[in-house]
Amino acid sequence: RRPPEEAPEEKQKAVAAAKKDAAEQREALKKRTQEYEKEYADHEKKLIDLRREAKLGGNFFVEPEAKLLFVIRIKGIIKMAPKPRKVLQLLRLRQLHNGVFLKVNKPILQMLKLVQPYVTYGYPSLKTVKELVYKRGFAKVNKQRIPISDNELIAAKLGEKGIHGMEDLIHEIYTVGPHFKQASNFLWPFKLSAPRGGFKCKRHGYCE
Repeated sequence: RRPPEEAPEEKQKAVAAAKKDAAEQREALKKRTQEYEKEYADHEKKLIDLRREAKLGGNFFVEPEAKLLFVIRIKGIIKMAPKPRKVLQLLRLRQLHNGVFLKVNKPILQMLKLVQPYVTYGYPSLKTVKELVYKRGFAKVNKQRIPISDNELIAAKLGEKGIHGMEDLIHEIYTVGPHFKQASNFLWPFKLSAPRGGFKCKRHGYCE
């Protein structure tokens, strides 16, 4: 038997409520985006002021320690020992040219030491994080790789963590916020292309 259909009035009310809720969310996200832009600009200005101050005083300015890493796998699985292979699996770098965002902490740095010949990594800027998420960002939904076509997809998975849109997601990753782990795991590992013209030399990682 087919379930009884909702009365047309109730249906219209539900649709109107959903529309209103979506509009409110959009407005709130727009407001938060402006706040994030101001926060990034203030942080950058503060760093520039401190650098100038140090230069005028004849001192050295020690750059703040990076909190975010971007790691890319640069070697396949041929002749790889079981331990590095397991570490790469734990880092979600299962394929060549896969990339992931990681938090800078002692366990992660120890793991990267074990797989140093197979990966390259660096500290991404805000521009890099934005471009990666917007251009190459795919969501992991029910173990499937889904393109991030709208903010509702993000809100459905991360709404309870206070992440309702792309800019919330970027802010959480770039500032390594309290829900960084969930935000990073929501993103499928980035599938990047090989460098144009190929690698010059793969014997040594970027950090060496």
